[in-house]
Amino acid sequence: MITRRRLLLAAAVTTLTACASSTPSGTQQIRYGSDESQVADLFLPPGEGKVPAVVVIHGGFWMSGYGKDLATPLAEDLIQHGVAGYAIEYRRVGNGGGWPATFDDVAAAIDALADQPRIAADQVVAVGHSAGGHLAVWAAGRTGRVVLKGAVSQAGVLDLVNAYDAQIGGDAVAQLMGATPTQDMKRYTSCSPYEQVPLRVPVALVHGTRDGQVPLDQSQRYLTAANRAGGEVTLTELPGVGHFELIDPKHDAWAACRKEALRLLS
Repeated sequence: MITRRRLLLAAAVTTLTACASSTPSGTQQIRYGSDESQVADLFLPPGEGKVPAVVVIHGGFWMSGYGKDLATPLAEDLIQHGVAGYAIEYRRVGNGGGWPATFDDVAAAIDALADQPRIAADQVVAVGHSAGGHLAVWAAGRTGRVVLKGAVSQAGVLDLVNAYDAQIGGDAVAQLMGATPTQDMKRYTSCSPYEQVPLRVPVALVHGTRDGQVPLDQSQRYLTAANRAGGEVTLTELPGVGHFELIDPKHDAWAACRKEALRLLS
């Protein structure tokens, strides 16, 4: 199962990298720490005024074999819609990541937007795919220099305890957290979006009905828990759509995710 998932993700990286356009002249590389993974690419639309921003967080089950090249095509696409796209990298399992480093990096990368003169720091949302969806919704619940207006989860792993029990991604959850739920439930409570409902900001869930990597049940469970707690959450189920269409900038599945991000900024 792990081998098959790695092959599928590697194929997606190759395809999406080929789809990416040449780097726009308005691109800035931002270093938010000294580690080689503590870097992000900020894509800015033309002009000089302040613009909203969408933080794009890649997936790959938090593993070091996958990076922000999965997020770059989406960040580039966003500038065509008048907002900045911010593709972030972070330390992952296998290169110094895992709890708490991965979470610290996502927080620091988002807060670095406060220093960017063209970014309206009060107009920022996050979009994340798969493991990145988990990190996007987790980040929407934190406070910092930049407070997110909301998050879009693209087939996100939103209930870490359930994902561990169901072995979603094999042992990826335990590797991320450095413990099982039985060993350290407090750690899971602080890092699993399912355990943190309701958030004070809206969350939009987008998930394909034919997702073979992260079950639709992950989004449905979060929706039920958040609604019960009084959160503002929507779920868009995409019939016949699998896992990777959500990060194909030319696919209608990505258009649905982008629409939700722009809605949260409005």
